Amino acid sequence: MSLHYGQKLLSIPGPSVIPDRVLNAMHRNNPNIYEGELVDIVSGIIPDLKHLAKTDSDVAIYISNGHGAWEAALTNVLSKGDKVLVLGTGLFAQRWGKLGKSLGLIIDLLDFGKQSSVDPAQITEHLLADKNHQIKAILMVQTDTASSVRNDVDAVGRVIKSMAHPALFMVDCIASLGTEKFLMDDWNVDIMVAASQKGLMLPAGISFVYINNRAKAARERKESVSSYWDWKPRLEASRFSELFCGTAPTHHLFGLREALNIILHEEGLEAVWARHQVFARCVWAAVEAWGSSGRMYLNIEDPEKRSCAVTAISTASGDAGYLRKWTEDVAGVTLGVGLGMASPNSPEYENFFRIGHMGHVNVPMVMGTLGAIDAGLKANNIDHGPNGLAAASAVIAHG
Repeated sequence: MSLHYGQKLLSIPGPSVIPDRVLNAMHRNNPNIYEGELVDIVSGIIPDLKHLAKTDSDVAIYISNGHGAWEAALTNVLSKGDKVLVLGTGLFAQRWGKLGKSLGLIIDLLDFGKQSSVDPAQITEHLLADKNHQIKAILMVQTDTASSVRNDVDAVGRVIKSMAHPALFMVDCIASLGTEKFLMDDWNVDIMVAASQKGLMLPAGISFVYINNRAKAARERKESVSSYWDWKPRLEASRFSELFCGTAPTHHLFGLREALNIILHEEGLEAVWARHQVFARCVWAAVEAWGSSGRMYLNIEDPEKRSCAVTAISTASGDAGYLRKWTEDVAGVTLGVGLGMASPNSPEYENFFRIGHMGHVNVPMVMGTLGAIDAGLKANNIDHGPNGLAAASAVIAHG
């Protein structure tokens, strides 16, 4: 028997659930792309995007996924042969570095493993050794969607500034913008990249590169950048089409306008951050209760270093695979695979799963996901501790 008929629930860490209001805003015919409503709303979108990152820096919008934003960030300020320090804490900083390597950059990976956040002391040592300032940029993610670690961007920014190292500080906020506190200017970030499909509650397809004055000065020192990725024409546009190097991502922009209305002008950004903290603690409480008997544990041990957008979980051999299949096929809840924790071709791949709790989530959605997992543990005779749902609901009750 299947119980999944009805509204299915997507509990993966992106693409996230899209609010009906955002879908409705996008459900329309193509607009005039030369004047009128579309042109008018973009003038308000840019200030709101800045507020989302707490910055006065400029923002360029690209028609791409996050990988496009990665490439734009690198190609505008770096050249073949430049050295880049990559701070690895799971999967995605390493992937950003791999893209840089394909562009001819020299990648220096400082890998902190899959269960740890970046260590500012090690970064200090690494930069002290760089006496000739060969490192031109430092790359990290705020939230690694694979490991579910949350890195301390502020601490790394303070290290770089205190040492007066000239490297550009680049941060990937693809999984954290709109879910985690992020203060671009206060935290000394030069370039930040983000995308539409996670905390911003849109389909994948547009990405954002935030650029401060140090980054713009580095772009001026480059002789050329490929025409599509070059952010200068976008930032200096005198015509609407120049903002997007051609036709605008029309329906994404209508959806983005509605999503920003929800986040900034109705719920409020600080309230959004607080809501994500509550739901994250709710998930952690359930997993810790289940793990009190049997082999289930949170990938990141320290609560201060866990993401508020996604939780990565380890289980006994094969249990995660059985659980994911049951929740999707029977309960209608899709959980995230253990991305980056083991090779997809290895048996260990079925020992990990992830719960996405980002963007458009509320109590019935989070508790519904946890309830499906609880039932799946029982249905599959997976050893687990009691009172997972009671622990989660206690967090909800007390905020």
